[in-house]
Amino acid sequence: MSNNGTLLLSKILDDNDVQALVRHNIFPDHFKVDADRKAYEFIRQYAEQNRGQAPSYATVVEHVPDFFYVPQVSDSYEWLTRRLLNDAGQMEFIDLVQSGIQPLFDEHKNDVHTLIDKLQEKFDNIKYRTNVREKIGTDVKNDTLKFLDEFDRRKEGKSFKTWKSNFSNIGEYVSGNMYVFYAKSGRGKSVIASIEETLNMAIQGANVLIWSMEMPWFEVLVRLYVALSGRKGLTQVNVAGIDLSGGFNANDVRNGNMAYEFEIAFRAFLDTLNDEILGNIIVRGVDDDDFSNRTLRQLETDILQTQADVVIVDPFYYLDYEKNTSKTAGGDAAETSKRLRRLTGTLQVVTLAITQADEGKESKNEDGERELALPEREAVKKTKALLEDASMLIAIDTDYKQGRGLVGINKGRNGGEGEVVEILYVPQVGVVREMETGETTVEHFNF
Repeated sequence: MSNNGTLLLSKILDDNDVQALVRHNIFPDHFKVDADRKAYEFIRQYAEQNRGQAPSYATVVEHVPDFFYVPQVSDSYEWLTRRLLNDAGQMEFIDLVQSGIQPLFDEHKNDVHTLIDKLQEKFDNIKYRTNVREKIGTDVKNDTLKFLDEFDRRKEGKSFKTWKSNFSNIGEYVSGNMYVFYAKSGRGKSVIASIEETLNMAIQGANVLIWSMEMPWFEVLVRLYVALSGRKGLTQVNVAGIDLSGGFNANDVRNGNMAYEFEIAFRAFLDTLNDEILGNIIVRGVDDDDFSNRTLRQLETDILQTQADVVIVDPFYYLDYEKNTSKTAGGDAAETSKRLRRLTGTLQVVTLAITQADEGKESKNEDGERELALPEREAVKKTKALLEDASMLIAIDTDYKQGRGLVGINKGRNGGEGEVVEILYVPQVGVVREMETGETTVEHFNF
């Protein structure tokens, strides 16, 4: 075993620089020699009691007789730290291989993918704890070249991507950001986010990955095909006496019960998808046999394998939550939200996370129709961390019977908070779009 821990502590004593341990993120378990670990703990304790001052080497040796002080160490802290952390990483790696793998194998031998995930977590933890940080953050005065390099990349469209929304108040989605959609149960949050916004970005050229943890893959595809046909206006529908350009009827497609001429048209329509959708959409449905692992690690793998630009998590609360050591109520969900936000930024994707809003009282107008009302910010269900982690919080309320809905911004880091648009909402035939000024609302649908 090398004596890099001894050399580092000796240099700290000579320089009277106990803060070096903090600057370089050194902890007791990085020292694999018992005498060095005891010396570390004594030095930290002494400094806490003596206004940050280091003890003399004689005092350290008096309290830790096995510590071997080395005078006049001229090596840099960076070099010594790198060597110390490398030693620590090697020892932890050896310990894991020799004694840590078998218990994990015994516990997860019937599920090799979970076993591999658990092992990967262990190895990642070693890597994280023994990583040497060369530099912290970005220097405002001295990193102008770094800034201009990023500036030029953005100017050329290489650094981040944007995708236009269907709705004017949302504007556009920017890569590296997480957007949270929420609504009461059955109020169209999946239609708006997982279908309409997904399709819109794919048409623009985005590769979209949908983690549909409530709907089967066939149902998702039915909705996507109907939505696209609705955009193209392939059929004419009459609803409540009003003619609309729409798409195929979702129930007919879902049940495989289309009239002959419509089925012919539908099959021909599917042959045009490559021309209509510049990007692509990959759907993982709740009924997929290989979709039992719903951890963020698996999501990361899927993003990388599909080269996704946009990720839909529908709904957030069906993810396999990350474990949190805080032991606080809702801590696992909060930790999962935080890590999903971090994953979004690291991979530079757009993430649309869908969750529920708390149920509340409803009002009806004088005609007995339910009055549309967007849920408040505090109504975000399952975890309030989603509210904090979201770049934009998007509230939804729809009523297919009235043929309309609302999409509103309840939080926007770059503005837009409080802006609401009214939408025409007839998803049954693929008509979901922002109403133009003066457009008449279609009411009293009877699907």
